[in-house]
Amino acid sequence: MATHFLFDGPDPGAHGITVVLAHGAGAPMDSPFMNIMARGLAAEGLRVARFEFPYMRARREQGRRGAPDREPVLRAAWLAAIADLGGGERLVIGGKSMGGRFASMVADEAGARALVCLGYPFHPPGQPEKLRVAHLEHLQTPALIIQGTRDPFGTREDVAGYTLSPSIKFLWLEDGDHSFKPRASSGKTERGHLEEAVRAVAELARR
Repeated sequence: MATHFLFDGPDPGAHGITVVLAHGAGAPMDSPFMNIMARGLAAEGLRVARFEFPYMRARREQGRRGAPDREPVLRAAWLAAIADLGGGERLVIGGKSMGGRFASMVADEAGARALVCLGYPFHPPGQPEKLRVAHLEHLQTPALIIQGTRDPFGTREDVAGYTLSPSIKFLWLEDGDHSFKPRASSGKTERGHLEEAVRAVAELARR
């Protein structure tokens, strides 16, 4: 079955770039976070394609509150989306949390132009020993991970101890949580962090 996409921004034409974003485990492709990112990138002149994994599509269409699909299904959904958009060469792939994690697992195989992870789930909150980084050690695709410094799925201090590919760059958002929201006492704002994230993804896409 063909992937159902939600598009924002101008048609990229035959040689343009499309940013493909998948949602996190608990919220759909049109969550407030995903809307802000997609519309912000569209305002930067980029084409954005969003899609949902099968379990989330079932929630939308049938009202079923099932758990996320297992790894083979999530990987297959990403590869199908990439194929439906014509292959990875002109695609920057990624997404929020789980969506970005599984994009990172297929990026090299799909030949993606680049990878962006918006809050990477390095480990479950409170379980730093359960790492999800083995494949990131040898990643070849140019990658940007945008992470809040107090993200319970992986802080700056956590990440400093990991062995990661040199193809991975980081943008750290001061005092941001897993959705980049800072505390009021930090002097930072959620809007400011989201705008910084949009600019960084747009810059990656244009490189």
